[in-house]
Amino acid sequence: MAFGVEMDWGLHAYSEMVGPRGANFANLFSHSSGLGLEEDDLAVPVGTKRVYSNYGIDYAVAKIVGENPPAAWLEDRVFSPLGMTSSALLGRPAAGVSGSTEDMEKLAIAWLRSDALATPTRDRMIRPYLPELAGIVPGFGRFTPCPWGIGPEVRGEKSHWMGDWPATSFGHFGMSGSLMLLNVDEGIGVVATTTEDFGPWAVELWPAWTSAARW
Repeated sequence: MAFGVEMDWGLHAYSEMVGPRGANFANLFSHSSGLGLEEDDLAVPVGTKRVYSNYGIDYAVAKIVGENPPAAWLEDRVFSPLGMTSSALLGRPAAGVSGSTEDMEKLAIAWLRSDALATPTRDRMIRPYLPELAGIVPGFGRFTPCPWGIGPEVRGEKSHWMGDWPATSFGHFGMSGSLMLLNVDEGIGVVATTTEDFGPWAVELWPAWTSAARW
């Protein structure tokens, strides 16, 4: 969402080439840059596979903020405008946000109503980028194709944590065991936090739980 604000303000574009190895911002945020999970992991050519990359997210944010702190950037672009008063970036941009369930609700509503973004920008970010790419959703296995937006994962035809939600549904989950799942067409969403880190319990529970929550 913070990157979407950058696009709305004309400061950056998803097609802007920022590297490394010929990647643009859309490649980095859609995990199609070819970079591995971390900086020293094996890389593949840009735009050939969907490889989940924390390093790619961190790299993209560094290109945007320059010498400025990423925490201040997120506060200015997302947390403060949406009234997310308990949220802050305490670690790396790819995995370091801490906040309350209530703040996750505010973020979910903002995605659904396009509160913080121009609607065409929101719609572009939740539409698959390079939709034909195969890839792996961490914890849930390989999918062909493995659609992903410019930031959020898009369900497509994947059978995994998003349960029986429509193909246009989108969201994300974290190693903390938190998740957000949304569908603009139906105007619905779920968010969840837990005291249990992501693990086999989530792989087993989430598909049935998200399906039940939709109905």
